[in-house]
Amino acid sequence: MDTVLKVIFGALIALILGLMLRQQGKDMALLLSIAVCCMVVAVMTSYLSPVVDFIHQLQDSAGTDPEFIAILLKSVGIGLVAEIAGLICSDAGNAAMGKTVQILATTVILWLSLPLMRSLLELIQRIMEEA
Repeated sequence: MDTVLKVIFGALIALILGLMLRQQGKDMALLLSIAVCCMVVAVMTSYLSPVVDFIHQLQDSAGTDPEFIAILLKSVGIGLVAEIAGLICSDAGNAAMGKTVQILATTVILWLSLPLMRSLLELIQRIMEEA
């Protein structure tokens, strides 16, 4: 919890610095924003690592197909990266590009989910045939 508070306070200080830098030039403020986002993502990965380990543990105990867990983890990763990229684009003054990146990520997640949807459809069809 201490690390999270340090990151939050660091982000707030960077925000104040960014506001001051924006008066002199937007380029430096944007670079500062990107650097802070990278720092937060680095800290975030340390918190996600145990979650990923737990998901793998669940997969081993449940005997699910490893492809399904990979799809889940890829989808979460794509969603997080796209959200950050979209926010950076919006912060740089190009909200349309940010929204487009997020829409692209949603489309890719749907595409990644096709094997899951196919498996679900096959399961439903088997259940209907047995009934």
